[in-house]
Amino acid sequence: MTNASATNATTKPKRGEVWQVELDPVIGSEQAKTRPVVVMSGGNIGRPSVFVCVPITGFQSAHEPHDWYVLIAPTAANGLTKTSSADASQIRALDVERFEAKLGRLAREEVESVADAVAFCVGYKPPSA
Repeated sequence: MTNASATNATTKPKRGEVWQVELDPVIGSEQAKTRPVVVMSGGNIGRPSVFVCVPITGFQSAHEPHDWYVLIAPTAANGLTKTSSADASQIRALDVERFEAKLGRLAREEVESVADAVAFCVGYKPPSA
């Protein structure tokens, strides 16, 4: 880990926040290296130091036709520096020790779009109203 002192047991990432995290070590085709993620879990679920997150990667036009990618424009609020995509197919549970720095927060609509992409990846279809 490159900056383990940046977080500690009292760090509590919140749903919709964008954090820089260390994803290594990985196996196979998992997203690697230090990169931003969006925190998707909210409140206390599971172990208190583990958060469900979706990695963010640089946008590529090849992402556009796929429902598991969510386009995210860089803003002062989210702290991203380039046009990016949240890759819901790479959703992971991450311990807070991997979290290096809070970058910002996504807009509510973007968080909901990422949640929809996660639902797509796991085959969840909400019941009809």
